[in-house]
Amino acid sequence: MKQVLTSLVSIAVALLMTGPASAAPKIEGKPVDYKAGKVTMKGYLAYDENVKGRRPGVLVVHEWWGHNEYARARARMLAELGYTALAVDMYGEGKQAMHPDDAMKFSSEVMKNFDVSKARFEAAVKFLKKQPSVDPKQIAAIGYCFGGGIVLNMARQGVDLKGVASFHGSLAAVKPAVRGKVKAKIRVYNGAADTFTTQQAIDAFMDEMMAAKADFQFSNYTGAMHSFTNPDATELGRKFNLPLAYNADADKRSWEELETFLDTIFKK
Repeated sequence: MKQVLTSLVSIAVALLMTGPASAAPKIEGKPVDYKAGKVTMKGYLAYDENVKGRRPGVLVVHEWWGHNEYARARARMLAELGYTALAVDMYGEGKQAMHPDDAMKFSSEVMKNFDVSKARFEAAVKFLKKQPSVDPKQIAAIGYCFGGGIVLNMARQGVDLKGVASFHGSLAAVKPAVRGKVKAKIRVYNGAADTFTTQQAIDAFMDEMMAAKADFQFSNYTGAMHSFTNPDATELGRKFNLPLAYNADADKRSWEELETFLDTIFKK
């Protein structure tokens, strides 16, 4: 009996020292609607119900295919890290492309009218800030391909974000960054074998960021092609004869870098 009591005391002391075990994540993911002007945007909100109180919010901007399950999966991954994530809709009405020709058409329409693009992005930011699980002063954005270009251009124009991260995104500037205007810290995760991104484009981006005195880092993953984070990329590349391919190592490394980046900007 004495041995049993001693063991129970030891367990109680250990629990007092370590505190209660944290509950396993309970991820809530749900479709949400919000407005940008007169257009209804079809987003997806994800958060961990077992995390109490307000927490940082992260927007996820989709690839040129539109708001789809891949963007939603990334939102859930962010929720598992303790953030509230909003997979946004940049095309409106949840429009998706089933063919590269449509994807090019949809993405070009958004990018050529930057005022509309910015208004849609800011509508998503406003919606996310209003969520009861979100600290409105702690907002970041990540984007993939087309979405990477979107978040970089929002940072260039001084949108008030803690940070942005682009995964295999376009580096082209709709309007070049101006010194002192870039508020967000910037991270770019690029595939070194991405034929959509030339060395000239990389050099121009680096020069632009340095001239603007932006806080930025550029990671280049050897052997990684365009869409290296998307497990469906290889199949899509074969189907449409495009230079796309999933790269598990680059996917893992870039996500780990993102985790560290978010920890840093939100000072977790």
